[in-house]
Amino acid sequence: MLSELRVENLLLIERAELRLTAGLNVLTGETGAGKTVLAHALDLLLGGRAKPGIVRPGADEAYVEGVFEVGDADLVLARRVTAEGRTRAYVGGRAATVGDLRAAAEGLLAFYGQHEHRKLTLASAQLDVLDAFVGPEQAERRAACAAAHAAARDTAGALEELRERAGARERELDLLAFELREIEALDPSEEDEHALLAERERLRHLEALRGAALAGAEAVGADAGVATLLASAEAPFDAAAGVDPDLDTLGGRLRGLRVEAEDLAAELRSYEDGVEAPPGRLEEVEERLAAYARLTRKHGGSVTAVLVHARHCAQRREELGHAEEALQAAEERLAAARAELDRHAAVLRKARAAAADRLGTAVHDRLGELAMPGATFEVAVAARDEPGPTGADAVDFLIATNPGVPAGPVREIASGGELSRVMLALLGVAHGDGDGDRTLVFDEVDAGIGGHTARTVGERLRALAVGRQILCITHLPQIAVLADRHFRIAKDASAAPARTTVEALRPDDLLGELARMLGADEDDVTARRHARELLSAA
Repeated sequence: MLSELRVENLLLIERAELRLTAGLNVLTGETGAGKTVLAHALDLLLGGRAKPGIVRPGADEAYVEGVFEVGDADLVLARRVTAEGRTRAYVGGRAATVGDLRAAAEGLLAFYGQHEHRKLTLASAQLDVLDAFVGPEQAERRAACAAAHAAARDTAGALEELRERAGARERELDLLAFELREIEALDPSEEDEHALLAERERLRHLEALRGAALAGAEAVGADAGVATLLASAEAPFDAAAGVDPDLDTLGGRLRGLRVEAEDLAAELRSYEDGVEAPPGRLEEVEERLAAYARLTRKHGGSVTAVLVHARHCAQRREELGHAEEALQAAEERLAAARAELDRHAAVLRKARAAAADRLGTAVHDRLGELAMPGATFEVAVAARDEPGPTGADAVDFLIATNPGVPAGPVREIASGGELSRVMLALLGVAHGDGDGDRTLVFDEVDAGIGGHTARTVGERLRALAVGRQILCITHLPQIAVLADRHFRIAKDASAAPARTTVEALRPDDLLGELARMLGADEDDVTARRHARELLSAA
């Protein structure tokens, strides 16, 4: 249970500390005094979103802390909110994520806001209530059904995509065949492209190549060329051969140069004779390189990209070639997925049908305890055309608030006060009277009721509080008198900014607060007598 709640600098509350007890704890105060501030503080402990401007004017940050008794130990949950709107969460005194805080508080605190009963008019909420009544195994069944629905949806999407492709299959096949023929006709490769580029450069400069070779040959090997000059220089070396070894070595080098010059002249003449090309060869090379340019421009900018595209086209053509088989296989998979979804939906329906009458009877009995003795309550389960993530059932809560009147949907028949009582009846069924681990928090769920009905709602809350802890923010004295501990929330408007205080009421103060709740001054004799009668009856 929640044993302590501390709030600092949250809206009107500068500092408040509540020491709570087991059983029914009520919080009362004038409208606008700040009761909803405490509700928001508890919502922050649940991991709720921090609303803009919740930090008290002039303060740097707001802080909320709750101490929960869990077994023999205490667990401290806390939330800090800066004036700029940033938040930090703490679990057990350690910094944590808001998700961690939410997970920790989930099993400790259940919050029912002042408009919670309106959710009962939603078909989805009614389905959730029935499934919760079935038991925890129903949550597992719903998860399995949601997974089957997702699988069927994905399979249907894949089938639809295949059908759309089939419509454009022939057109795509023609395009693929054309692109593959174009690529295969060229048979491209990076080596071939590089060789063609080099050949084009050579063909474009044939005359320059011939001229260079001819000029070189004449300079090296003609009558006045280097080879002739070197040959004429050899004679003096031959005459002096064998006299000096060093000179013989140099003479050998000279002869070598002459031989190299003669070989070079011969190779240059041979190169000049061979520099030629078949007629039209340059045009052929240019044409093939133009084909390379077209393909690379269309398919990715490089020969590698063209080859990748060719492989993709071949693979895609293979896929389209088996489109009919793929379509049939997808249809079979969809039929199997839908059959699996139907199976899960049928399991959910069987469990719901078995629980619907029991839930209706249980709520009907509790409505009798909540000043609706002639009311009837039924849970109708109808089949939907198509199964969804939660199955193929539509759940509707039907109520007749007076005897002899046909039952109709809760959303059309029940008033706000009646909806509050239906919700309390459902909570009593869901949580049971007796032991309960979770603290239940009610924020003005008694809205729209009064008089004897308010008294019976209070009795129901007190019964629900047996063996557990309930916090109830209320404006009704009929409920407040039933509290095990009563807190008063008061606003001091003379302060700047206004300040809200929270105090646990002593028995001596209780009559004055009840008199105020009855609409009189705290020292009004008649109101205090009425308050005393309410306490005595409680």
